[in-house]
Amino acid sequence: MIDQILQQQGGFYGADTASKNDVLGKDAFLKLLVTQLQNQDPLNPLDDKEFIAQLAQFSSLEQMTNISEGITSLTDKTAQQDMLSAVNYIGKEVTASGDGITKSGNYVTPVYFTLADAAAQVYANVYDENNNMVRTEKFSSMQAGEFGFTWDGLDYNGNPANSGQYNVYFSAESPTGATVFVDTEVSGTVTALEQGDGETFFRLSDGRKISFSDIKKVIQPVVAEE
Repeated sequence: MIDQILQQQGGFYGADTASKNDVLGKDAFLKLLVTQLQNQDPLNPLDDKEFIAQLAQFSSLEQMTNISEGITSLTDKTAQQDMLSAVNYIGKEVTASGDGITKSGNYVTPVYFTLADAAAQVYANVYDENNNMVRTEKFSSMQAGEFGFTWDGLDYNGNPANSGQYNVYFSAESPTGATVFVDTEVSGTVTALEQGDGETFFRLSDGRKISFSDIKKVIQPVVAEE
């Protein structure tokens, strides 16, 4: 019966919902239920079991709506708390998972990489913001451990690349030709906070952006004694 009224009373459908996705809200559902009672055939009234089932549907819909609103409110509060906590990171040096570097004139920020096993060959591939490869550097016979890499800022032709943001992706092979896992990290000083896509990001002093969830280490600046 509800379905028949729903087709006839198109004005009620989604009328009181905040969404534009044609979802039947609890207020519209209640209006439909009342309309159904007003238009039922006196000689063939609504069956008690059917009526109780429809009331149960309304109760379930209301509970789901309340739960959804509660989750949304909790998510908003959590995001606000994360932002307030993240303010304490401003001015501090952080180390985080990542592969972004910055070239400013002749200066290029370093990137750190860790080899899980010994590698016969290691390639450092530098890409620009448009994902174009501008340079590849090759290293041979490296043991497992942590290393630092600083790009010389030159492209394949030996010309200075433009200043801006770049990414360095590493690949490595073992002496037997197997792939060696490479983990990369970056570091810098936090100067600003941003929020987007439900996540908090840090803006570093050189313009790079890192995710709050990627941070591995925070260093308190040393204050010089007078």
